Amino acid sequence: MTSPENDGPLLRLDIGNVAHGGFCVARHDGQVVFVRGALPGEVVMAQVTEAPAHGRFLRADAVEVITPSPHRVAPPCRYAGDCGGCDWQFVAVSEQRRLKAAVVREQLTRLGGEPAERWAGLEVEAVPGDVDGLAWRTRMRFAVDDRGRLGLRAARSHRIVEIDQCLIASAGIDGLGLTRQEWVDASEVLAVSPSEGHPIALPDPRPGEARVREIAAGRTWTFDATAFWQVHPGAADTLSHAVLDLLAPRPGEHAIDLYAGVGLFAGALAEPLGPGGRIDAVESDTTAVAGARRSLHDVPTVHLHEARVDQWLRQTGLRRCDLVVLDPPRVGAKKDVMQGIVKLRPRAIAYVACDPAALGRDIAIAKSLGWELSAIRAFDLFPMTHHVECVALLTPASVGS
Repeated sequence: MTSPENDGPLLRLDIGNVAHGGFCVARHDGQVVFVRGALPGEVVMAQVTEAPAHGRFLRADAVEVITPSPHRVAPPCRYAGDCGGCDWQFVAVSEQRRLKAAVVREQLTRLGGEPAERWAGLEVEAVPGDVDGLAWRTRMRFAVDDRGRLGLRAARSHRIVEIDQCLIASAGIDGLGLTRQEWVDASEVLAVSPSEGHPIALPDPRPGEARVREIAAGRTWTFDATAFWQVHPGAADTLSHAVLDLLAPRPGEHAIDLYAGVGLFAGALAEPLGPGGRIDAVESDTTAVAGARRSLHDVPTVHLHEARVDQWLRQTGLRRCDLVVLDPPRVGAKKDVMQGIVKLRPRAIAYVACDPAALGRDIAIAKSLGWELSAIRAFDLFPMTHHVECVALLTPASVGS
């Protein structure tokens, strides 16, 4: 195939609908072309960047806009279009959210088997903590080039784009001045700006070097800087509130938190379930489990299990529970995990998804097992990018709304 760094042919394209992944769809001589840097309704000149041998589609970058969309704006960042961190700097923020909602609806229909009209009113909700889509990212991994300068990867490439400033980086990270320093002995630098305490930078980070503190869900969380935590400052509270709203936990119920990380949802569930409740939190990453243990040591109703989720579900010996919350990696939970959850006969499942395609596939699996999608919310946790976070409520079809 043609690599993104090479020059492919130029095509004049009429741009159609937005597609998952930050592209829009066009056709050339009957062949699908996924175009980066374009908007629905535009006419562009696009340069082919990839031509896979299977011939089913091409990838291309818009290099000239002949007929612009009214939603096109001047990118605030001078690296936009070269740096791969932001797909949609050239799109008005309100339109970014409308496009993300369209993608979620399309994935629910095409992969989840949902009626197209059912979620026609779905909107992607803004989250407090960014400034017009900028200055929100509180955790960043910078690459280091062969001159010891920091940068970010180009789109679909290993090439490092050297930068002076990242406009989506939080003020705390920007204030570290990392791009003005040399990092000749490092291959990457992790920068973290927690909600409590000072920002830190760790070259070639390893577990055990530093801890950070975050405030969310009414608690203080202390964990290793390398452990997973949501990058938008409003994300942790937004997602925990959404999960509680959808699950409506009752005192004394038994909940399971799968892919629990440092225990955010387990901690959020503890108070409404009360002293008679129980939460089993399952996480395979040793570093994250240590953070959960440190942060939830005072909550006796939370029981931590360091294990792979699929293996734990097969071996747990539990016959049922009341509630399940899961926040799987980008690939989704998949069939074995969804089957294991359904066997526990919970009354409700809250599924937190960072990829709408994986969510759609797992919804289809749940529906084949007698469940249905009862509610869904979508949040703009990653402004200026195509990424979107969803929280879906699954219930047994016989009692679903």
